[in-house]
Amino acid sequence: MLTFNILTIFPNMFSALTDESIIKRAQEKKKVAIKVHDLRDYTKGKHRSVDDRPFGGGPGMVMLPEPIFSAIKKIKGRTKAKVILTTPSGKPFSQKIAKNLAKEKNLIILCGHYEGVDERVAALVDESISIGDYVLTGGELPAMVVVDAITRLIPGVLGKEASLESESFENNLLEYPQYTRPADFKGMKVPAVLLSGNHKDIHAWRHQESLKRTKKFRPDLLK
Repeated sequence: MLTFNILTIFPNMFSALTDESIIKRAQEKKKVAIKVHDLRDYTKGKHRSVDDRPFGGGPGMVMLPEPIFSAIKKIKGRTKAKVILTTPSGKPFSQKIAKNLAKEKNLIILCGHYEGVDERVAALVDESISIGDYVLTGGELPAMVVVDAITRLIPGVLGKEASLESESFENNLLEYPQYTRPADFKGMKVPAVLLSGNHKDIHAWRHQESLKRTKKFRPDLLK
């Protein structure tokens, strides 16, 4: 079982992730455990401060190192765990990274916020991850994306493991177009090959459509 420990200042946000759909069932089947920790529980003082002004001046606030160090130390305990920081300056998240992380037993995901975390926290971080070239209000949504992408790769989480093999980004291709009933909807017809029952022809058609779609929308993948 893979255990996710999520460190955040907004723990209530994660109920949308943990209490619904595939992620909920994965927890019920003991495939994953998701533990959400409030960073403010590791602060000192009555104000439970997790941030302060940056040295050198500038706008915004920076997350304090002390609560983060205390939290990671306590969460880790004697357990070996990989620490991930969600940050716009991190490595672009990909299916390959998700596959590698799905092999782990314990992950600690630190949700960045404000202007970021004190740089000294980097001493604790094994991998910094970004989900795209844009800035969000915090690292909670990226953390949810990472947890979702990893969880569905764990054997036994999805109903049909074969479905993973034909998804987008497998073999550096986008997934082929999908159709369902009715075969004719407002004059828009399902390609005849999909109704033929000839699995060899269907496989060839899907491969060609994957190539066409990848060339059109993500030609960088073909390189």
